[in-house]
Amino acid sequence: MRNLDQLTDDELVKLYEIGNNQAFEILLLRYKSKVFTYIYLIVRNRELSEDIFQDTFIKAIATIQQGRYVESGKFLAWINRIAHNLIIDHFRREKNENTFSADAVDYDVVNNNANLSEKSVEDTISNEQVLADVLHLIDLLPHSQQKVIRMRFFEDLSFKEIAEKTDVSINTALGRMRYALLNMRRIAAEKDLYLEIK
Repeated sequence: MRNLDQLTDDELVKLYEIGNNQAFEILLLRYKSKVFTYIYLIVRNRELSEDIFQDTFIKAIATIQQGRYVESGKFLAWINRIAHNLIIDHFRREKNENTFSADAVDYDVVNNNANLSEKSVEDTISNEQVLADVLHLIDLLPHSQQKVIRMRFFEDLSFKEIAEKTDVSINTALGRMRYALLNMRRIAAEKDLYLEIK
């Protein structure tokens, strides 16, 4: 039998359905950083992202174990859909409770004037599409530019830390960030993507 790493997502799901726990571990390793990033880009809060991330995989496990996973060859899209639904549920609950925690939002992202609990579900879905587009744009960048974007925005590292980790000067790290943002704007314009958070 082939090494588990070489199996497709759907093959791994089938193995997990019949009790091979290692198969799911491979899927988790394969997608955990993309799923976490997808969640974090929307909720902008590390603790909340970790909670939703765990809930996403718990729900995925339950769905597979109940034999309700529909084979489509798109495991990542399926698991991101679970995450998306959990995020929407979270915003709905927050709106219904009519509470708002200052810790729950990155004020820079909402320009100090939008209360997330007042956001409509439609706006949240629209934002989620924008952020999914941003993730896609990052994937199209040269590797060195992807790296600096991920370290700066997803790992919250300073340019000094990025320079040290990638073994380049601070000026090189800043230059890569500048080119990454210019490239993302150019690609967004070419693909006619409207990248505005509501």
